[in-house]
Amino acid sequence: MIAIVQPLVPHYREHFFNRLREQAPFDLYCYHGTEALQQQNLAAGSTSVKPLPAWNIGPFVLYNPLRFFKSDYKVLVLMLNFAHLSTWIILLLKPFLKQKVILWGHGISVKRYVQEEQQPSRLLKWMMQLADATWFYTPREMELWRRVMPGLNAVALNNTISEVERIIQQPVADKASLRKKYGITAGRVLIYCARFNEAGRRIDLLLKLIAETDPAAYNFIIIGAGKYKPDFRPYPHVLDFGAVYDTATKQELFGLADLYFQPGWIGLSAVEAMAYGKPVCTFRRSEAVLQCVEYSYIRDGYNGLIFENMDECLYMLDTLSDEEIAAMGGQARGFVKDNLTMTTMVNNAAHSLHAMDQ
Repeated sequence: MIAIVQPLVPHYREHFFNRLREQAPFDLYCYHGTEALQQQNLAAGSTSVKPLPAWNIGPFVLYNPLRFFKSDYKVLVLMLNFAHLSTWIILLLKPFLKQKVILWGHGISVKRYVQEEQQPSRLLKWMMQLADATWFYTPREMELWRRVMPGLNAVALNNTISEVERIIQQPVADKASLRKKYGITAGRVLIYCARFNEAGRRIDLLLKLIAETDPAAYNFIIIGAGKYKPDFRPYPHVLDFGAVYDTATKQELFGLADLYFQPGWIGLSAVEAMAYGKPVCTFRRSEAVLQCVEYSYIRDGYNGLIFENMDECLYMLDTLSDEEIAAMGGQARGFVKDNLTMTTMVNNAAHSLHAMDQ
């Protein structure tokens, strides 16, 4: 039997756990409840979980590790997080136990990425040395760690979203009729779809782009809610739909857009946008513009555009042809189909789990 420890299960992760459970049965323990989901503006998933009482002090998490020493748990999937004190206890006692331990890295910290790209954390390295295997979200992360730990037993899951197969199977939208339905008259439409829950999303850059574009030439579709959401009402060329969970509505809104634009903190939203065939536009990762690990999926000029500054952004948006946008959009959807399906993510995890039984 397998035990997996997670903080919570949001809606975009439920299909991964449900499908993985079909290939490798496990008990899923969560140490956060519905309140944590609400604080992060997340919808709850429908995956069966076992509550795991834990003490949280700042970034540190302490749960009772004794329940995982049961003899029927042969493999433990714990989080690759040096603030999880109980994980350290389990790892240090592992030579006296029969369990094998996989550490699941949920992406290098957005705020530490620039630093850890040059000098990975020694504490995380120590944790991985004590474990039997490691899961990373992206091939880029695995590549970074294998530079400092050659021969590391690791797999890149290729982090993706629950509905990705359904999205890429949808026919190409009738953009003209959708624009007529929603009253879109501008020649170019950009869509933003992410929670406004992080200052690092650089909403100031989104507002700057909106303010500096011609309302007759550009329209902006906004999907999302959160405490940092600005008031878009002063901008006549912005259509703000708030939080949208209805798949048919979201499909239409993405269908009428040309490009996906999110200036910073871009993560799984890049996968969703590319699945809809939209090139992803963002700014280059730096200490001023933070990006999540899924930023590595964006290939500048192939399935999206990575801008150095706002001047370049405005110039590129004005000079891009419809043919160039269509080509990048097709390549974006193809990239998801080839690399980022839920089947791929589940199979990568299942193969790693089965290898632990050898």
